[in-house]
Amino acid sequence: MENLKTQVGIIGAGPAGLTLAHWLKKNGISSVILENRSREYVEGRVRAGLLEQNTVDILTELGLANRLRKEGQEHHGVYLNFDGERTRLPFGELTGGRNIWIYGQQEVVKDLTDAWLKEGETLLFKAEATELKNFETDSPEIVFEHNGEKGIIECDFIAACDGFHGIGRKTLPTENFREFTVTYPFSWLGILANVAPSSDELIYAYHERGFALHSMRSETVSRLYIQVDNDDDVSNWPDEKIWEELSIRLGTKDWELKSGPIFEKSITPMRSYFIDNMQFGNLFLAGDAAHIVPPTGGKGLNLAIADVKHLVDGLTDFYQNNSRESLNNYSKTALKRIWRAQDFSNFMTTLFHKQGEHGAFKYQLQKAKFDYIKTSKAYATTIAENYVGMPFEAFED
Repeated sequence: MENLKTQVGIIGAGPAGLTLAHWLKKNGISSVILENRSREYVEGRVRAGLLEQNTVDILTELGLANRLRKEGQEHHGVYLNFDGERTRLPFGELTGGRNIWIYGQQEVVKDLTDAWLKEGETLLFKAEATELKNFETDSPEIVFEHNGEKGIIECDFIAACDGFHGIGRKTLPTENFREFTVTYPFSWLGILANVAPSSDELIYAYHERGFALHSMRSETVSRLYIQVDNDDDVSNWPDEKIWEELSIRLGTKDWELKSGPIFEKSITPMRSYFIDNMQFGNLFLAGDAAHIVPPTGGKGLNLAIADVKHLVDGLTDFYQNNSRESLNNYSKTALKRIWRAQDFSNFMTTLFHKQGEHGAFKYQLQKAKFDYIKTSKAYATTIAENYVGMPFEAFED
């Protein structure tokens, strides 16, 4: 039986849990991380690839961005297509120099995991948290199973960074929060392909056949998406059909989409979900454990890191000043950005996805917004500052 004792017990070795652990250590606070999957699985799963300015700044400050800055791609704008017409939002010009970086979530996880283990800290893989006990008291416990044996982590606080299906939110008393859920009437068919990107920046496209997105993961790997029905199946989309559809939906005059071998395909439903209270006693939720956004705005990973920032503020205030004020306000503080991100993600989703007959009322509203983006610097700035991530000071009272 493994008995561990620390100040903060962290469930989940994704970007949220790992960033939290590193940041706490920098502030002199100990932690232990549990991850129910293997290291190979966690470091290999392809997720988000867009990092906001805030996220890059935080990782840099923690000394964890060396490879990111060497291998990642800084983007200073984004292309927006509507019915084959393209315009560009110049991020830096509109936001005072704030931009985004393209760097895969799995690469962030590798960097943070390597650094944590290199420093001799504790991270248990294939260790499943099975029960959270006494979190309404000053002596919480995480009961877990590891290598076929039962273990317990005794701690002051529990940070559940364990995703939508994790034990954290399932344990939070249901009378303590309200749930908000939106399911969109379409999904994304996403691919990874061994081909150089066809664009220097991301392309979001509305087309009468449906939405498309051109993204990338490196100079040799492209990440692309198309809108499909919720009941569609990957088997309906051979490689040739996918490239043909992408070429049509992303197409503009004098621009050509490069194609290459596809090595991954998947269909992802589009939904919004979150709860309006992310804490109870000494149990705190961060990241996907508390909220899901449609990927159109690129906010998932970045919201998780923002949660961590607020949680670190609260825990540091507690240990250094013996004050619970920031901890008690953790949900209230984090939800300001979460609501903003939910609104922006919904805006981007409804702007670029086909929602009914081409040319009908919703289409005309979408076109009016796109036309306004082209003519109004103020409107373009609103979109740009949300896309690159608003500074933390913007949400201060």
